[in-house]
Amino acid sequence: MSVAPAEVLPGVRAAEGGAGGEAALGPRARLWPSLAAVYRAQLSRARIARIPLLFVATFQSIGIMIMMRGVVDGGGDARSVVAGASVLVVAYVGLNLLAQYFGQLRGSGGLDHYATLPVPAAAVVLGAAGAYASFTVPGTVLTAVFGCALFGLPLAHLWVLAAVIPLSGAALSGLGAALGLLAPRPELATLLGQLGMSAALLLGVLPAHRMPEAIQVVRDLLPSTYGVEAFARTFGGHPDWPSVLGDLAVCAAVGAASLALATWAYRRAAVR
Repeated sequence: MSVAPAEVLPGVRAAEGGAGGEAALGPRARLWPSLAAVYRAQLSRARIARIPLLFVATFQSIGIMIMMRGVVDGGGDARSVVAGASVLVVAYVGLNLLAQYFGQLRGSGGLDHYATLPVPAAAVVLGAAGAYASFTVPGTVLTAVFGCALFGLPLAHLWVLAAVIPLSGAALSGLGAALGLLAPRPELATLLGQLGMSAALLLGVLPAHRMPEAIQVVRDLLPSTYGVEAFARTFGGHPDWPSVLGDLAVCAAVGAASLALATWAYRRAAVR
């Protein structure tokens, strides 16, 4: 799998003018320009290679809602199903595919290319995670609109997705990147990403009150749970906004922690 070429990263050309042409000997590029360059490069690649998989993620979530329509009529259960299916698109792309991407990047030696560039590790991780999370926006919105129409839920507060998608995406993308970078083999990274996505499916889409207490504890440990809860709370006539903000704050905190873990995992993998 290809990685971002040197010419798209700011400061790399100047850095390569040093002795021996070693980019690592040049001055470090600044974080934000580097992040923007990596983001654009990854988004371009994702647009070409991931569109079919995004359709799969969206149709999968819509298919799950159609099946659940046969056993869920409405009320709180319908809210959980629609919110869970919507966030599942983020989990499929941000967690599953990003784990595969970084696993393959590590296995193919692509990390060696990034290691020679004067680009901060955080820029590589955040740029890739941001690109994959951004790519989930159309599928998540389409799933939410379809689910609201299917279960007769109001569309008034769908704007909350503007916060749910990036915060849930940060948490899940950071986790996916960390799994891909820490897995010793690409095959294991793929397995871990698929297991994580399956957990988001089972624990996020099914109504929490129908699960055993032990499973509910596991559900509370899943980063996507809080994005699901925040979105589900907005479907009522009078949403509990303090609780919505609380769930989003947890998403933000978990996202920061998972991205920090992914950055550490990148540095660890890049020096090996």
